[in-house]
Amino acid sequence: MVRSLWTGASGMIGQQANIDVISNNLANVNTHGFKKQRAGFEDLIYQTMRVAGTPATENTVVPVGIQMGHGVRLAETQRVFSQGALQQTGVPTDMAIAGDGFFRIQMPDGTWAYSRNGSFKVDPTGRMVTSNGFWLLPDIVMPEHFLPESINITRDGRVSVRVPDDGELIEVDVGRIELYRFPNPVGLTAIGDNLFRTSAASGEPIPGTPGFEGMGSIQHQFLEMSNVAIVQEMVNLIVAQRAYEFNSRTIQTTDTMLGAAVNLGR
Repeated sequence: MVRSLWTGASGMIGQQANIDVISNNLANVNTHGFKKQRAGFEDLIYQTMRVAGTPATENTVVPVGIQMGHGVRLAETQRVFSQGALQQTGVPTDMAIAGDGFFRIQMPDGTWAYSRNGSFKVDPTGRMVTSNGFWLLPDIVMPEHFLPESINITRDGRVSVRVPDDGELIEVDVGRIELYRFPNPVGLTAIGDNLFRTSAASGEPIPGTPGFEGMGSIQHQFLEMSNVAIVQEMVNLIVAQRAYEFNSRTIQTTDTMLGAAVNLGR
C-alpha cells in the first residue's frame, strides 16, 4: 500500500509540471514568434515480482509475469515549431518568415542567438536591431537621410531604401537578410527574449537565402504570431487538472486503507 502513496505523488508532481508548461503557453499567446511546448512523460522503473516464462511445472512456464510500477516522471518539454499565423502590421521594419528558418542575432557578449520574431527597429546608427537593441546579422545599416517609410524587403531578403539625391529620390540597396535552419530545431535552447541558442542536440546552423533550398520566404510588413491554440491548451489544462485530481484521490484512498489497517487491533 505504501507504494501507491509514492506512485500517486509522482503523478501529482508530473501533472503539476504539465500545468506549468500549459500556463507558459497561454501566457505567451500574443508573443511574436513564440513556439509552444508540450510535456512528455515516461513511466518509472518496475519492480519485477515474477518473470514471465518462469518454469511452473516440468512441462509448462508462467505465461504472464508480475510487475509493479512506481509512477511517472517528466521526460521532456518539446517545443513545437509549427508555423504561426501571419499578421499584417504595416510597419516598414517588420518581417515574418513564412516557412523554415531563423534570424541570426548578435548578443552583447559577441555570441549568436536565433529568433523567429521579426519585430525589428532601426537604432540611432541606422542598424536594424531587435527590441532589446541586439544586432540583426548580417548587418543591415541604413544610409544617412533615408526615408524610414521607404524601406522595402523582398521575399528573398533584399533590403532597399530611398534617399534624396539632388532633389530626387533614388533607391539604394543596403543589404540582404540571411536565414538559418537546423538539423534538429527542437534541440535549441530557449534563453528568453524570443531567442534560442544552439546546443549539441540542435546541430550547427545551416545558412541560406530566403525562398531557396528549403528556406522560408520573407513577408514584409508582417509578423508571425504565436502558434499557441487557446482552445487546445484549455482542453489540455482540463485534462491535466482531472489527472491531478485522480492521483490525489489514490493518495486519499491509500490513506483510508492504512487507517483501517491501523484500527484493526482496536
